[in-house]
Amino acid sequence: MAIGFNPRYNNNKPKNKNRTNRELLDLREVRLLDSDGSALGIFTSKVALQKAEEKELDLVEIAPNAKPPVVKIIDYGKFIYEQQKRDKEQKKKQHVTILKEIRLHPNTDTHDLDFKARHAVGFLEDGNKVKVSVVFKGRELAYKDHGKKLLEKFIDKFDGIAKIEYPIKFEGRAMHTILVSLKSKKK
Repeated sequence: MAIGFNPRYNNNKPKNKNRTNRELLDLREVRLLDSDGSALGIFTSKVALQKAEEKELDLVEIAPNAKPPVVKIIDYGKFIYEQQKRDKEQKKKQHVTILKEIRLHPNTDTHDLDFKARHAVGFLEDGNKVKVSVVFKGRELAYKDHGKKLLEKFIDKFDGIAKIEYPIKFEGRAMHTILVSLKSKKK
């Protein structure tokens, strides 16, 4: 069986790759920008490519959805480097929130409840959200009110530390809520 090229499974190209130089020849006309960002006007793609080759730079598609598409005469390697640098800076500024889960049962003892509450406080101090679940097994479903009281007792331990982001809800065989820290994580 011969292995051929299948464009559906080609993972070599980045998804947000800008078209360059000869890839732009299928466009009828383009809005051309100079390397300093000044508008040169609307040209055919062949003329725009000739202008880029005269300056020994690349023709890069900047705004493919514009009418006509916007292309710029720039050094493609430098363009990619600056784009990666911008993406890296944006990634640094992102804040990822992790959801940690604490599981309880309707017959969880007071000591175990305190122990799990201390863990939840640690999670909240680290800037994570905490999902508190009371899981019912078998005939424990008959004691939903015990589970709700236990969950409310657990939530009361976080007065002044956290607030309820998601109210108590019963789904399937579990009753749960989500807690979020009142103060943000400090670095």
